[in-house]
Amino acid sequence: MILFIKNMVCARCERMVQRLLAEVGLAAKTVRLGEADIEGEPTPSQLEALRAALQTEGLELLDDRTSRLVGQVKNLVVQEIHHEPQKPETMNFSDFLSKKAGYDYSHLSRLFSSVEGVTIEKFIIAQKIERVKELLVYDELTMGEIAWRLGYSSSQHLSNQFRQVTGMTPTQFKGHHGQGRRRLDEL
Repeated sequence: MILFIKNMVCARCERMVQRLLAEVGLAAKTVRLGEADIEGEPTPSQLEALRAALQTEGLELLDDRTSRLVGQVKNLVVQEIHHEPQKPETMNFSDFLSKKAGYDYSHLSRLFSSVEGVTIEKFIIAQKIERVKELLVYDELTMGEIAWRLGYSSSQHLSNQFRQVTGMTPTQFKGHHGQGRRRLDEL
C-alpha cells in the first residue's frame, strides 16, 4: 500500500518517515519524496499514530485523491529542481508533469490552483528562486551556469525573475550572506 505524505522535500525527510513508520509498527518497502510504500494494510490506530507523528515533524498524511495528486505534482517539481543534476534549457514542466502524473496539464493546473491557492507556474518559479538562493550561497557557479542548470534562457532572464520575486538582485542577495532563504516546505 502506498501512503502519500505532504511536505517531504529531502533525503532527511525520507529517513525520518522511515523511522516514524517503524515506530508505529509499519514496515516500509520504499520511501521516496512524497510517498511511502508499506507492507500490508495499516490498522486505523497505526494510521492515526503515524498521522500524529508526521504532524509533529511538519509533515502531513494525505488522504483524498486530489490532495495526493497535488502532493505528487509538488514532489515532482521539488525533485526536478532541487535534486536532479543539470537540466537542458528546453525542459517543459507542463509536458513533464502531465507525463509523470498521468493527467492532462490543464486538469493538474486547475486542481493545484484550487488546493494551493497559487498556480503551478508560480510554485515552479518559487522553487527555482529558492534553488538559485542556495546556489548563490554556495558561490561555486557563475550566474550563467546557474541559469543553464535551472533552464533559464539567459542569466539576465534569471536575474530579472529573481528581482521580481525577491525585490533584490542576485548580487544584493549574496551581499546579505544568503539571509532570506526559506525552507522548501514553506513555499
